[in-house]
Amino acid sequence: MAGPLAGMRMLDLGRYQAGPRCALMFARLGAEVIKVESPAGDESRRNGPIVKGQSAYWVQYNSGKKSLALDLRRDEGRAVLRDLVRVSDVFLQNFRPGTIEKMGFGYDVLERLNPGIVMVNVSAYGQDGPYRDRIGFDPIGQALGGLMSLTGFPGSPPIKTHFPLIDRITALHAAIGALAALRERDVSGRGQTIDVSLADTGFTANEIPIAAYLADGTVVEREGNGIGLANAYRTADGWALIHASSDAIWPRVCEALGWTEWAADPELAARKGRDERSGEIGAALEGWFAERTTRDAVEYLSRFSVPAAPVNSVEQAATDPHLSEREMMVETPDPYAGSIHVSGKTIKLGRTPMEVGPAPRVGEHTELILRDILGYSPERVEELVMDGVAATEGPAPA
Repeated sequence: MAGPLAGMRMLDLGRYQAGPRCALMFARLGAEVIKVESPAGDESRRNGPIVKGQSAYWVQYNSGKKSLALDLRRDEGRAVLRDLVRVSDVFLQNFRPGTIEKMGFGYDVLERLNPGIVMVNVSAYGQDGPYRDRIGFDPIGQALGGLMSLTGFPGSPPIKTHFPLIDRITALHAAIGALAALRERDVSGRGQTIDVSLADTGFTANEIPIAAYLADGTVVEREGNGIGLANAYRTADGWALIHASSDAIWPRVCEALGWTEWAADPELAARKGRDERSGEIGAALEGWFAERTTRDAVEYLSRFSVPAAPVNSVEQAATDPHLSEREMMVETPDPYAGSIHVSGKTIKLGRTPMEVGPAPRVGEHTELILRDILGYSPERVEELVMDGVAATEGPAPA
């Protein structure tokens, strides 16, 4: 069964994560995504960790795409890209603002080539604004938006998340924006630009504390993993998280833990009262969790519909049955590693499920794209390859 975006074609000029992750969503949903990279290969192909000779970093964001190895510094290479713009739906790039215009592919050019093209621009600070010309990566969004100031325990330095939270959310913003623009194109027949940035995402990730401050000067303080009924607690063999702050869940917590007196205490019926006595509640929870293994504690609380989960290590997360049964990581063939796990079916569509394909070799689909999509003759394809404008198979990962 074809994916829901079958028939769509995206040109992916993205690098690193935020741009390519947007394009990955399109590939998973059935669109034809053409990764446009240099004949030497995208630089992030060499990013670690390297697993069985393959970059585990690169395959996560580029599996299921086609690779077109093209030298865009050459007039002939740019001519090929212009031909592809004419027959594509989405053009994605995440160079510094102004760079794509210097390359000759600003939206004014794209629109002349194809009035229906949707251009997705991903950058550090946006296509305009006070910091437009600065460069940056995921942590700048966490820093600028205030998220780092609230991450960690009281008194600790600002802390960033280990995984690229800002990149991931920005990629989703880009994908949602592109899908919305494609839907609007069904009505107007015209494409448009999408502008998303890491900085914008950083502010949205911290929107509640920012809104509180702008309203009346309220300053939200960091609290580590939480307090009382929303916190992580050490168990007999590890750590477990409970997140049971709501009023509806409080009676179930009391039933599960045998807190009959607290269940009848009117001061604890509302969250405000429980927060005021979080130290008392937390001490009781510390003792309860310490006497049980993580598994026993989580399974017991879950029987009472109290939200709880193990605080897994990477190794434990990798072997959790949810990961495999929900196909969140899928093992695919790989030209260098033999096989490798890549991010899987993050959205479960009932009739047109996500598709997961292998990551391409550098230039693996160059000939197919030039011949079958653009209709170039074998002689023309050979000429482009012989002149070094295009490559049919570039170097293996270093």
